[in-house]
Amino acid sequence: MDAHQAAEPSFRDSVDAMYRRAVKYVDLPPGLAEKIRVCNSTYTVRFGVRLRGEMQTFVGYRSVHKEHLEPVKGGIRYAPNVDQDEVEALAALMTYKCAVMEVPYGGSKGGLCIDPRAWTEEELERITRRFASELIKRDLINPATNVPAPDMGTGEREMAWIVDQYRRTRTDDINAAACVTGKPKNLGGIAGRVEATGRGVQYALREFFRHKQDVALTGLKGGLKGKRVIVQGLGNVGYHAAKFLSEEDDALVVAVLERDGAVINPKGLNIEELKEHLKGAGGVKGFEGGSYVAEAASLLEAECDILIPAAMEGVVNLSNAERIKAPLIIEAANGPVTAGADRILREKGVIIIPDMYANGGGVTVSYFEWVKNLQHIRFGRMQRRQEEARQEKLIGALEVMTGKPFPAEMREAFVKGTDELDLVRSGLDDTMRTAYSNIAEIWRARREEGVDLRTAAFILAIQRIGLSYRSLGL
Repeated sequence: MDAHQAAEPSFRDSVDAMYRRAVKYVDLPPGLAEKIRVCNSTYTVRFGVRLRGEMQTFVGYRSVHKEHLEPVKGGIRYAPNVDQDEVEALAALMTYKCAVMEVPYGGSKGGLCIDPRAWTEEELERITRRFASELIKRDLINPATNVPAPDMGTGEREMAWIVDQYRRTRTDDINAAACVTGKPKNLGGIAGRVEATGRGVQYALREFFRHKQDVALTGLKGGLKGKRVIVQGLGNVGYHAAKFLSEEDDALVVAVLERDGAVINPKGLNIEELKEHLKGAGGVKGFEGGSYVAEAASLLEAECDILIPAAMEGVVNLSNAERIKAPLIIEAANGPVTAGADRILREKGVIIIPDMYANGGGVTVSYFEWVKNLQHIRFGRMQRRQEEARQEKLIGALEVMTGKPFPAEMREAFVKGTDELDLVRSGLDDTMRTAYSNIAEIWRARREEGVDLRTAAFILAIQRIGLSYRSLGL
């Protein structure tokens, strides 16, 4: 172990260090700062499932960080290195994230120590249902108290199994569909949920680039068009962020880093073609639209305008922070920059758009899905056709006034009423804009005191959580 590795804090220590750095700027009653920081509870379950002719034992966790607002919210992660410290750190980030995004939840997180690639779909279903049963009977999955969602290693499929298991267990719960979010649409999911976190990253960057005084601190000019982007991880979040930025904002995704290496193209990668290649080949090697680089991590240090770490925590750390050349980093993953690296990057003048804001799109749209499930009606169902009828009347009035027909090529877009996806994207965009405005207000006011965007986000979260506790009389 080299000196850098020895000095590197754990993920949980990094979250705590960043919290402590921010809480100094917040006026809280004695003891409340520590109350907000610590994790309320963690449930550890060890359960057996008979697979492949023998009993297999699995270890899972569900951590509840804060319950100042309920239900608590947070994904369930499937990964071979999941442990209690990681789950508790992720639960803490969820608390702060929900506060920043003004989503009325406390923070929670779940994890199962498993490599999902090592098991068949049928085996994973049996494992997931048993894990869900252990959590359901302790109210750690419940529409009113604790609402999981997908995370790394899980997706719509696993959420479908969990909601079905909940329905089998709680047959009298009319709100059963709201026990998890990130479900398939046919089981109560919402349009736009799969893309939500990546879409939120796009909206966060768009909002940052609207504020020229903030962009000027990076040394970059203009908008997103032509900006060179490096994306680490082409999973759900990285894929959607890269796709939207390249196709809708004309940014150049010049490199993508994956498990088996990286692929680079200075003229920009075709993300859709790369994703299809990745599905078929299991890696980026052999992709004809760019050059292959075996040492993927080295490209974190390559010249670019925007670096998007979108996979694991701690990929930017003490061992490589000094060599990072990107003037702007946006944390699409949870905790991709360690506390030690964060300090080095701040001293270099790098602007970091922090995870608790940047990847808040997922929990925001999860909130929309939860509300939809509790209302028992999809968004847009009541008003869409009425909006279309009103627009048709308006076009008719314009045609009478002008004596000219309304342009046919514009008519369809003008008349179309808002559907669920339109409303979800609109709500997400509004949330990302409002949250950035609130964070940036603190950042600009206290910049001379050394407050960066991450610290400003923590300050905002702590203030809001503290206000909740004060209102509760605690």
